[in-house]
Amino acid sequence: MRGIAHAGFFVLLWSSLAMGYAAAQPANAGCAASPSATGTQTWRCDNGITIVAESGARFELKDANRDGHIDSVELSSKALLVEVRKKPGGNPFKVLTPQAIAAVRGTKWAVDVAEAKTSVFVADGRVGVSRRSRGRGVVLGPGQGVDVEATGPLTVKTWGQPRVDALMARLGQ
Repeated sequence: MRGIAHAGFFVLLWSSLAMGYAAAQPANAGCAASPSATGTQTWRCDNGITIVAESGARFELKDANRDGHIDSVELSSKALLVEVRKKPGGNPFKVLTPQAIAAVRGTKWAVDVAEAKTSVFVADGRVGVSRRSRGRGVVLGPGQGVDVEATGPLTVKTWGQPRVDALMARLGQ
């Protein structure tokens, strides 16, 4: 995982045919954006969350409890790299994709959404993953991943380093 600090990052990636643009609600979520040399855009939020958006990513920052700080992201296309610092006793930060909900209090992990499947990989820490529809979820640890499709079991697997490196490269990491 070249160049990624050990703090607590996760990546969300949705590949789709439609090209989009970065879309968020920073005024309502306590976040400010700045462009980078790699073509990505970085959002820094006043609650310590940092989001790096791939060029063309479409997402919405959410403040479900209306406290002025983001507590989730709804991703609809392309990729996000998110740093979430561990908070004792706090509500988990959630990432919602069409197929999955992944919740974490602070860790390093990846979510890859393509067509009708979301794949989640954990580099460090633990992440709970379930379908957006009801059903039994799984908890992933370091080096583990799961593919979430509309049906079938959630089977925990190991991701190879080439797959992880390819995903990080799309985000300039």
